[in-house]
Amino acid sequence: MFRSPVLATCYRTHRLLNYSTTSLRLRPRSALHVGPARAVSTSTISRNEQKPPVAPQPPPQAEKARYIGPLTQTFRRLKIFSMSSFMLSCTLAPFMFIVESNLPVSARIALASIAIGTSGVSTGLVGWCGKPYVTTLRHLTPEENGGAEGIEMSTLTLLLRPRITRVYDPTFLIETKRPFAKWELADSLVLPGDKTVEPGQEETVAETMDKDGNVLGRWVVKWGEGGEGTCHEVGKIIRYYNVHEELL
Repeated sequence: MFRSPVLATCYRTHRLLNYSTTSLRLRPRSALHVGPARAVSTSTISRNEQKPPVAPQPPPQAEKARYIGPLTQTFRRLKIFSMSSFMLSCTLAPFMFIVESNLPVSARIALASIAIGTSGVSTGLVGWCGKPYVTTLRHLTPEENGGAEGIEMSTLTLLLRPRITRVYDPTFLIETKRPFAKWELADSLVLPGDKTVEPGQEETVAETMDKDGNVLGRWVVKWGEGGEGTCHEVGKIIRYYNVHEELL
């Protein structure tokens, strides 16, 4: 097109400049606002960094720790299973006399008696072993216990009825030789020399109540000469307690 190479170079340079200018004019306006938007976000972050740190709130005061027997559910299920098997044995025993069989009546009576007796003995053993097991234990504050510290322990009967025993003087709790128990209420106790009581005076050491607060039994001490006290039971009181001492 151009015979002179200088003119051809100038022409190509002119076209390249016109193309760049046109592309700039056709660029959408939204693309030109990238810079200001980035500047706004940077200023927002800087303002957030300048805010004073918020002081952490103190955690709420924890409730008083209370002992919970780790084998509570195990004893509960064992009692339920034992009672269910005993009731099933009593229910099925009459069918031994109804169903036709070549066994004589004496043999049927023996079989029914063995079935009911075996189930009854096992249920009684479960109740005896699980009766002293303490499901929950908590300390009584002096405000609750007339100015002295005490202990409140909960147990379950064979029929899973709760029994709550309050020991107003933990001094009367001693180690026991009964199987499946750790503590028992002492039969007798001698006061230290710095304490004096009137001979013949009686005091309630512990009380067992049901879930409604009705007193079922008491452990009463009668003081004699020299501060020697002899205890006796009034009503039905839970005397033995099985606790995990390593968890107290």
